[in-house]
Amino acid sequence: MEILDLKKKAVQLRKRTWELIYKHHNGHTGSDLSCTDILVALYYDVMNQNAKNFGQKDVDTYIQSKGHAVEIWYEILADLGYINQKDLDERYSTFNSPYIGHPTTEVHGMAFHTGSLGHGHGLGVGVSLAAKMNHSQKHIYVLMGDGEQAEGSIWEAAMAAGNYSLDNLTAIVDHNDLQISGTTDSVMRSNPISDKYRAFGWDVQEVDGNNMEALVNILNKANNTNKPRLIIANTVKGKGITVAENRADWHHKIPSPEEYEQGIKQLNAQMEALENE
Repeated sequence: MEILDLKKKAVQLRKRTWELIYKHHNGHTGSDLSCTDILVALYYDVMNQNAKNFGQKDVDTYIQSKGHAVEIWYEILADLGYINQKDLDERYSTFNSPYIGHPTTEVHGMAFHTGSLGHGHGLGVGVSLAAKMNHSQKHIYVLMGDGEQAEGSIWEAAMAAGNYSLDNLTAIVDHNDLQISGTTDSVMRSNPISDKYRAFGWDVQEVDGNNMEALVNILNKANNTNKPRLIIANTVKGKGITVAENRADWHHKIPSPEEYEQGIKQLNAQMEALENE
């Protein structure tokens, strides 16, 4: 897709996610909006994966270690035909629904159960190592949060990936500087993340995680380093809706009717501006 179309898609999916969370009164709003651009770049431009070839040997694998930001992932899977949009709209977060608050393999397009923070990174290392052993051409992408870097299992995985030179692994940190109880540095300082990963043998790069063109360019860049790659994507929690931006309390907050309407107006205005470019 063209960059402009990807930007439009991101606004469209932010709006659908905002609507889904408001309708069902459940979701991790700030985290969803933070990583929207990253997921759009991956699913609509970068990854070799679609609804029909998902799970095949040489098809890329996506693992969302920050599993609480699942609503935006559901909306992308629905938009791309992995799951039914109407079914998602009606059954999200309802009794006996597969569309629960964290990823589950009951949903087509989700390879692993995640949500217990710190575990997705290790899964990514395991899949990457298995792909090497099976002579598979697949690439593995793992999305983590910056607060998640406080988990010890993250660093076991980082050490293993460097040890095995897993150049088929790209890990992305959604670096919005906030988590459920405050700033990441005030809760458990992990910065500078880049120095730590480099010490474990990773190729580390940094990007504006809400800049679509920059994301597409860095994610599509060939890895010629013989090292796993870490991309620190600097983002804004709650991106796109003023009332939610850069606020820790929007980690799991549901919009009021007034906030909901304000958000819809802002997203509509963003789409109109893109239509006029």
